[in-house]
Amino acid sequence: MSDETMQEELERLKAENAALKARGSRAVSLKVSEKGGVSVYGLGRFPVTLYRNSGRSCWKWPARSGPSSPSTRRSSRPRSRAEDAAVDFELSEDQQRVRQVARDFADAELGDKIAPYDERHEFPHEIVRKLGPLGFMGVLVPEEYGGAGLDYVSYALIVEELNRGDASVGITMWAHNSLCTNHIASWASPAQKAAYLPRLASGAVLGAWGLTEPASGSDAAALRTRAELRDGWWVLNGSKAFITNASVGGIAVVMARTESDKGSKGISAFVLEKGMLGFTAGRPYRKLGLHASDTAELIFEDAQVPAANLIGERGMGFVQAIKVLEGGRIAMAAMAVGIAQAALDQAVKYMKQRTAFGRTLAEFNGLQGMIADIATDVETARLLTLQAAYLKDAGRPAMHAAAMAKLFASEAAMKAASKAVQIHGGAGYITEFPVERIFRDAKLTEIGEGTSEIQRLVIAREILQLG
Repeated sequence: MSDETMQEELERLKAENAALKARGSRAVSLKVSEKGGVSVYGLGRFPVTLYRNSGRSCWKWPARSGPSSPSTRRSSRPRSRAEDAAVDFELSEDQQRVRQVARDFADAELGDKIAPYDERHEFPHEIVRKLGPLGFMGVLVPEEYGGAGLDYVSYALIVEELNRGDASVGITMWAHNSLCTNHIASWASPAQKAAYLPRLASGAVLGAWGLTEPASGSDAAALRTRAELRDGWWVLNGSKAFITNASVGGIAVVMARTESDKGSKGISAFVLEKGMLGFTAGRPYRKLGLHASDTAELIFEDAQVPAANLIGERGMGFVQAIKVLEGGRIAMAAMAVGIAQAALDQAVKYMKQRTAFGRTLAEFNGLQGMIADIATDVETARLLTLQAAYLKDAGRPAMHAAAMAKLFASEAAMKAASKAVQIHGGAGYITEFPVERIFRDAKLTEIGEGTSEIQRLVIAREILQLG
């Protein structure tokens, strides 16, 4: 963004700000940094920074009447009779703005900048810290607890755009939001919410969520971590495996067995903080992909947890976890869409640049067919994901739709990444091109939040009406 354009945008915002104040509406406020960035404050305390060279339009959080205002989901413009008779695939203006700021951030802060972190298997603390001031660490948290209080469609758009830029940062953000933070926002007591949500929503502390164990993955109800009530304290013993943000997080929601003979009904949920006696994290795993994300074990060795840290009712932890996974699968689907779109972007870019036999690769019919297949799968995955998010917003059952979205999007991401590598040829097999990293990152989407095989079971049991 040029100096002249920046100044014009500032003057326009100032005029809009004055008009909003005159009407008694929530106004935006402006702050220009020494480096020329402009922060726009509109929703609560969260700024959005404009980047001088982004070439993007300015964005501000929309003023809303409340956390669940319909304006965050639907356009307020008058609808024609033809529109009323058709399915509405149009995003509201607010949702388009949300997507744009996520895209601007990804373009400015991710992409090529993340490659050194990936090569070193290093967590990008500085980049992740920038998500908090944007409101991206409390997307679903009500405003009263310091969050953005946005809808699931907006959330899915943010997750897609961040993962389009880089999946390591993307999964760090959505695991924090969908799992740990959302579990507390959905099931915790008012006192627990007040104690934990403001810190999580601001990004001051990262959240982890512990369900999977070394001996219980898809069969999550077979978990063995135990919690016993002793002298007013819950004492936990066991471990959790493959936990995102495990060693960098400061707050964790953990499922543990409180009754040994009640199956899934004997599982309860607890909130733990780093530093509690007996609670530690293992060394980060060396993974196939997502090298810049943190994944490790959570370890409980007579971990002492206050009795007040039980979330909801005793024995209801697994029920809570299943509902949390519903939202998590929507986020994983959005992650897969972002990765698939990144693969498509890289394939198109390479085809336009690379020449063979006197023509660009883009002129070869066979490769054109591959691009058409990738693009069709990406768009289908996106629509399935947004449908699941819409159902979640509407308060309607979304487990079936979330499973479909997660299944199709994850397999579309893997196919897109594989075809993108093939289009690159030998260049796709070396680290100098991003498509190699995209290929490695895509695989996780077919495994996390329930494997593709589990998603097929969920879908089939719903269709066949099996209890």
